[in-house]
Amino acid sequence: MAIKIEKKIVKYEVRKPEDKPASADAEALKGRAGETEVVKDKAGRSAKVVRMHEKVERPEVLVGSTYKIKTPISDHAMYVTINDIVLNEGTEFEQRRPFEIFINSKNLDHFQWIVALTRIISAVFRKGGDVTFLVDELKAVYDPRGGYWQPGGKFMPSIIAELGYVIERHLQSIGLMRKGGLDEHQRKLVDKKRAEYEARAKQADAFAKAHFPEGAQLCGKCNTAAVVMMDGCMTCLNCGDSKCG
Repeated sequence: MAIKIEKKIVKYEVRKPEDKPASADAEALKGRAGETEVVKDKAGRSAKVVRMHEKVERPEVLVGSTYKIKTPISDHAMYVTINDIVLNEGTEFEQRRPFEIFINSKNLDHFQWIVALTRIISAVFRKGGDVTFLVDELKAVYDPRGGYWQPGGKFMPSIIAELGYVIERHLQSIGLMRKGGLDEHQRKLVDKKRAEYEARAKQADAFAKAHFPEGAQLCGKCNTAAVVMMDGCMTCLNCGDSKCG
């Protein structure tokens, strides 16, 4: 059967038989709530699970958390708000995923890049998939003018890097990332070595707030001034990293 085309063709696409939706209801659900996947629940029954996708519509109410960033290089604090969407609410497949991020500050010097960065990060959140790569990318940004020290002796290479730590903490709180740190055996070993060193040194601690010995060097793994010579090897009293393995 011939079909007469009366308008100019501006775009086209090729549809395969397997691309055809199983039903009109399935197509409507996909367009309304993003990508869906049919999985088996604990009882062995088939269930439709909604995955995060850019087609997921923003609900009227989102669950959010606000984090405060106060740096010594600025007189004004930054308040980072991350809103989460709850997918498959009320089912065993319920999951919280970050949906958008906002940064508020009285310091207008950073207004342009704050707006740009929040829009880009929010777009990545809504795209779905693995968004944890953002943490490493942001934490790897260094300020050419130099970073700053946080209370407690932790070095922060830039404001963007601290934003990466904030997103990391949020993703850990909603279960998208594992919380790092030492296990019980490693923690006991570090505490023991630290007690031995402090007993021998018997000197005033220059980092009283951080509780690390005077003269401790910066750790390349956790960015904390807590590296001391222990048993002939440079060892971090905060994360346990050692040059001797």
